[in-house]
Amino acid sequence: MSTNQPPQAATAPAGSGDTPDARQLRAILITVSIALMAVIASVSGLNVAQTHMAVEFGASQTTVLWIINIYTLALAALLLPLGAIGDRLGRKPMLVTGLIVFGAASVVAGLAPSAGVMIAARVAAGISAAMIMPITLAVITSTFPEEERGKAIGVWTGVAGGGGILGMFLSALLVDVADWRWLFVLPVVLVVIALAMTLNSVPNSRERSTHSFDTIGALVSTIAVIGLIFVLQEGPERGWTAPITLISLAVGVIAAITFVAWELHRRDASLLDVRLFRERGLASGSITLLVVFGVQAGIAVVLFPFFQAVLGWSGLLSTVAMMPMAVMMMMTSGLAPKMAAKIGARSTMTVGVTLATLGLALMALFVSVDDGYLSILAGMLAMGIGMGLSMTPSTEAITSSLPRAKQGVASALNDVTREFGTALGVAMLGALLANGYRSAMDSKLDGIPTGAADTAREGIANAIEVAPKTGSHAQDLIHAAQQSFVDGWQQAMWIGAAVMSVLLVYVALRGPKHTALLQPDDEAARETGAAENVAAR
Repeated sequence: MSTNQPPQAATAPAGSGDTPDARQLRAILITVSIALMAVIASVSGLNVAQTHMAVEFGASQTTVLWIINIYTLALAALLLPLGAIGDRLGRKPMLVTGLIVFGAASVVAGLAPSAGVMIAARVAAGISAAMIMPITLAVITSTFPEEERGKAIGVWTGVAGGGGILGMFLSALLVDVADWRWLFVLPVVLVVIALAMTLNSVPNSRERSTHSFDTIGALVSTIAVIGLIFVLQEGPERGWTAPITLISLAVGVIAAITFVAWELHRRDASLLDVRLFRERGLASGSITLLVVFGVQAGIAVVLFPFFQAVLGWSGLLSTVAMMPMAVMMMMTSGLAPKMAAKIGARSTMTVGVTLATLGLALMALFVSVDDGYLSILAGMLAMGIGMGLSMTPSTEAITSSLPRAKQGVASALNDVTREFGTALGVAMLGALLANGYRSAMDSKLDGIPTGAADTAREGIANAIEVAPKTGSHAQDLIHAAQQSFVDGWQQAMWIGAAVMSVLLVYVALRGPKHTALLQPDDEAARETGAAENVAAR
């Protein structure tokens, strides 16, 4: 199968010099990992401060959710355009600019006197995060030699996968011991460290192209991502059939179709050569990341209410309970390249998806109110291992499918896929859990006053809050809500396991065929447009 890879004669790398030595490579990897951690931690950090923001700003729940979600929306929408601009203007200047703006936005957010200022600061932070995130991976793929690149990507993947949980833990700790505004101290400190190390350690690289920048493709892709992410974020809150939801869906779908048509028209001068999705590597890597990150995000939506409402744990203890999964994910992300070199990328991804599916099944089978945390621990560990083994080779498959000149775009595509998966997983598994809870709760409300019963149907937190008002029925209502939540949990986990099973079959049959990263001669051939060296993926 031909990849229709655009000839690379039109581009030529600029900057850099000799390949950095081992010490320099280690410094580069530490630098981009710290920068990435600042971005990832800011995605989930504010979730632990929703109540505090609502009280201090006098804001509605909708406004608070916008403070949280606008960051992700801006980040996802601008990843592709800013990743491509970074390829052209220089990856180091783009990273430095992004870090400066991100740090300034975080300071403003920490001092924000109103919800309006906070939202504006979060928009600026999201835009600058879109400058940082794809460049961190592009620096690795354009700087590290082939024999070291897989290990570095494994570290990057581990930080990207487990960083959100670690960031939430540190955020919950700060909220508990200090004040919610101290949440912004962590990203500012990380940015200052990353900025100093970037100026000292990260070499610059950029690509010159004879083609003009694909401005139309950049604008249309931004509209498409905003429309589709908005639907996934706001659909559960506003309703899936609400006019604004349907309009946003229509705009997103039309823009996505227009983007594909335009990119096919631009061909070699496109922002993203969509013809490359004919390759196994790019297609299977993107689909795997979409599903795996969707399931991971959905699991978080399910786990935190279980820890807090069913087990009665604090926010900090709930984040600590998530750490075993995050640690296993980060560890196995680093081990995945070695495993892929021995048994092949497709086999490694297959093992990872299998273990993740097993983890979902274990949690669905054994979760219970009485057995608590131990009933889900084995499933969480299997999930963490499985996600770590599947994410790294998927990321490698994506970045190695695009030429060196477009590593910013490749990295951005990888990141956009993650963001879409996260939004999709939260929306879908969250909805499944809510529907399963309500269905189970309906049969357990006999004898409960009508008003309290209606409130209890809305969610387990609502049921626990209204329980004291039901007199002698209080304990029965709490127990019913907890059991109904577990019932809804099981339904969501089984459907998640079914989706992962479909992914497992797809990866086993259509996953990348190569057994390791490209060899130097393969990469050189690809750089000159010899598409046959990667067509087998």
